[in-house]
Amino acid sequence: MGFEVIAALPLHTPTQQAALCTFTAVCDPPRKQGGGDVVFSRGLQAVCGRRVTGMCGHCGCDAVAAFIEKEVVSLGTGTKCIGQTLMSPKGDILNDSHAEVIARRGCIRYLIQELHTAVSGGESSVFCPADQQGKWRLQPGVSFLFFTSHTPCGDASIIPMTDSQSQPCPPARSAEGHEGTDVGGALKRKAEEPSEVHNTKLPRLKEQETTETGYCTKTPMESVVKDSAQLEIKTQGPNNSAGLHAQVPDVHRTGAKCVPGGPADPLHPGMGYHSTGVLRVKPGRGEPTLSLSCSDKLAHWAVLGFQGALLSHYLQEALYFSTMVVGKCPYSEEVMHRALVTRCSHVSDLPAGFSVCPPVLLQSSLEFPFSQAQTILRHRAGQGRVSPCGAAISWCNVTEQPLDVTANGYKHGVTKKAFGTAKARSLLCKLELFHSFLSLVSATDPSALPSSLRGTELQTYWDYKQASHSYQQAWQQLHSQAFPLWPRSNRDLLLFH
Repeated sequence: MGFEVIAALPLHTPTQQAALCTFTAVCDPPRKQGGGDVVFSRGLQAVCGRRVTGMCGHCGCDAVAAFIEKEVVSLGTGTKCIGQTLMSPKGDILNDSHAEVIARRGCIRYLIQELHTAVSGGESSVFCPADQQGKWRLQPGVSFLFFTSHTPCGDASIIPMTDSQSQPCPPARSAEGHEGTDVGGALKRKAEEPSEVHNTKLPRLKEQETTETGYCTKTPMESVVKDSAQLEIKTQGPNNSAGLHAQVPDVHRTGAKCVPGGPADPLHPGMGYHSTGVLRVKPGRGEPTLSLSCSDKLAHWAVLGFQGALLSHYLQEALYFSTMVVGKCPYSEEVMHRALVTRCSHVSDLPAGFSVCPPVLLQSSLEFPFSQAQTILRHRAGQGRVSPCGAAISWCNVTEQPLDVTANGYKHGVTKKAFGTAKARSLLCKLELFHSFLSLVSATDPSALPSSLRGTELQTYWDYKQASHSYQQAWQQLHSQAFPLWPRSNRDLLLFH
């Protein structure tokens, strides 16, 4: 039984010291209750570079689990996206650097390497020949699991608030001095220290300020008091006299914005602030982005697979995450199911090789020791404020250049003088992944090429994506039945070689 892990780590750092990560991983499915803790332990070992002692004691594993081979194949950190005006027609900029996306793109690098080994006559631990000519499938027993230390941004983050004593993590609050427009939910991980009482008076919030887990947005003349999953809103008069009192439940907020043309957020107090079950785009740095929320992308991958259009040329069946494990943080299984499963559960008439294949949803009882909440709890005065890290870090289990660090869509550390050159490109950008795919095609014997890659004139990235006919058919069914408002990329941005 093979166990492949993809991990994503939305990274935050204090301005002066320390680092904070939210952690996401993909692995084999847990076999017993507590299996989420196994995944957490394996992923943490990969991040820290050492074995974490004691964690397996919480797993409830039996002897059979000892024979399951587990391997971390991709790790990622990141909280940023670039605005739509900065997107490049050359495919040389990394548009979406959220940790979930970084981890998945690192996994694509890993899969390309495994397919390269297979088509070259080597022994791949992941793929074996399929029935159709030129096609490959997963080795028996191999599966992929996705672990994230925090709920994905977007719909899955719109979670009803509960009493602070039952919250998996300390309640989060809005951060003074942050607009929250460029982290796509990174500030949702900003947490206050646990209160010693149930009725906790929170700091006044900026007008119209929201974060992934921010409380109800009020004017500076209002304070919000949370008590057992309800908010008592006190409108203060000129002399701080108490005005109207109302008990309303509330939800954690998301910074992702509803896509144009669909339902908008009502922005009502409490539970009525957000629309739920709708597509959302991540906020950008001062301008809108075209990057869909991680909740939307994970739901998308549960139907089309996470392998993408290019690798679908080589695969007889799409690749799905068998299990998704969320670390100890504000979490609702009902909300996760709504965001990742329910919205696509009715999709039908998919071509062969595709199906509605949502992951099993689990939560770990273990908290990542370097999470933002833990970093803030250890944070001391004089160390500077905790803020989202501007860089995105990718590690994947490949032979050459496994580590890739980017900032603002480019390789970290390059100067503007290098923009537009290979030196500035992230190994995860569309152009680099396309070139890796073309190397795979070149390494494949012409007689062993998939039928979709033979006898056709394919030149651009767009050409190769469109030639993946089964994937495009599945895409059309998904988007016509579940996501008709999903924004399409401008074709002019996909015509690179």
